[in-house]
Amino acid sequence: MDSTPHGAAVTAAGFGLKGPRGWAFRNIDLTAGPGSLIAVQGPSGSGRTCLLLALTGRMKPAEGTAEVGGLPLPKKMAAVRAVSALAHVPGVAELDPALTVGEHLRERALLQGRFGGSLRALLRPRRERRAEARALVDGALDAAGLDPASLPKGIRTSVRDLERLEALRLSVALALVGGPRLLAVDDTDLKLSDEERAAAWAMLRGLAAAGTTVLAVCSEPPEGDKAPGEELVLVRTGDRPAPAPEKAADPIEPVDPADTAGPTDAADTAVEGDSRPAADGRAEGHDDEEGAVDAFAETGRA
Repeated sequence: MDSTPHGAAVTAAGFGLKGPRGWAFRNIDLTAGPGSLIAVQGPSGSGRTCLLLALTGRMKPAEGTAEVGGLPLPKKMAAVRAVSALAHVPGVAELDPALTVGEHLRERALLQGRFGGSLRALLRPRRERRAEARALVDGALDAAGLDPASLPKGIRTSVRDLERLEALRLSVALALVGGPRLLAVDDTDLKLSDEERAAAWAMLRGLAAAGTTVLAVCSEPPEGDKAPGEELVLVRTGDRPAPAPEKAADPIEPVDPADTAGPTDAADTAVEGDSRPAADGRAEGHDDEEGAVDAFAETGRA
């Protein structure tokens, strides 16, 4: 098993996922070391989001092999979920527009303290637990580049009032509270200006440089030369012919709520019973992919 203390190495060979009416994606090959920035590029409908969910143990593949931090998929899906976190995944791990920034942060810290630590940690004095929670939240906000004091109403700013880049940073910060070895971010560059897109990639590059492996879905890969020591791995979906059809994938693996630590890592809840919006009503910009709908339908939620 991979013994790297921070990022998780990610490999895949001939990786594919299929629903009742077709393949969401297939023939995916990649090799990325710990602390890599993995950019998943492809047109809408090419299976980008399904690939992100499969590599984080939320959807069960139909063919090929993959490992995350030395944990094989699909055999160790629960273990992969425990070392990964999702951010900015519409319908799966997204912000609640009715809540404030502070409410999101407090809820995430509370869940991390309740489910993310040991029994011994729960028995410590409340003052120590609060100090640790504050340190986790502050560290995650710093890593995501979000300063609550810069928001219109500070920590009381509603999510609906955030700019797109600010919402992306908050979603990433919430996912980072649990200290994941693999951070998966969907729709990274959705409706961002060129300046905002550059800032978003700078944030993700910084996280990778600090040791966390980052898997980011995008329409366009990051521009510019790689930083010294940076490992950028580009994976494209939907641009290779598919082999002959094979049998459909097994249903998505059920999730034990104990495997997840909070609302921004909510794919586990979505897989188990959350209601996913129909294809014509999903969040704008999300993959409207028939293969994705098929795969989700196998859980009885479509």
